Amino acid sequence: MSGQKPVRPSPDGLAASVKAAKTRGLPPVHLWNPPFCGDLDIKIAKDGTWSYLGSPINRFELVKLFSSILKKEDGKYYLVTPVEKVGITVEDAPFIAVDFDQSDDGDVRTLTFVTKVGDSVEAGPDHPIRIVIDPDSQEPSPYIMVRANLEARIDRKSFYRLVDIGVHHDGWFGVWSAGQFFPLVSSDTLDV
Repeated sequence: MSGQKPVRPSPDGLAASVKAAKTRGLPPVHLWNPPFCGDLDIKIAKDGTWSYLGSPINRFELVKLFSSILKKEDGKYYLVTPVEKVGITVEDAPFIAVDFDQSDDGDVRTLTFVTKVGDSVEAGPDHPIRIVIDPDSQEPSPYIMVRANLEARIDRKSFYRLVDIGVHHDGWFGVWSAGQFFPLVSSDTLDV
């Protein structure tokens, strides 16, 4: 219709579109390719806090809903529904892994991480752990792949727990999960 103003994306409109899609589990954002509708002033801070127009989004269910429609393409983050795609800002990683459990089945240990928004993921070949060393401070930043090119930064207390259960293997110090070794630091850099 000519003369009709395009509707600007809004958080409420995104939430309504996702609820209308009525999916069980995570929505199939990998199948959705709607047109880009512009950027929305939503930001995920380094500590995992979501904000809109500079104010924190305090409704956990809304944050959880938005986290379920998050998509990363060409290094940029978007909230995607069947009918619209809007850009958002992510300071570091979109998720924070706030805890993990370990289980042992014979000789195989599995580490299961939980994110701040309730995702649960087992570290393994499909969900690797990686470490990025800050070039200035030399501080490690650990991450785990959660889903579809979206990572969680592992919080400090969980990282220290990983170090507590770490072992030396092939010149590296790291952890095992689901039969795969994840190096945390070169054994050469450790003062043992």
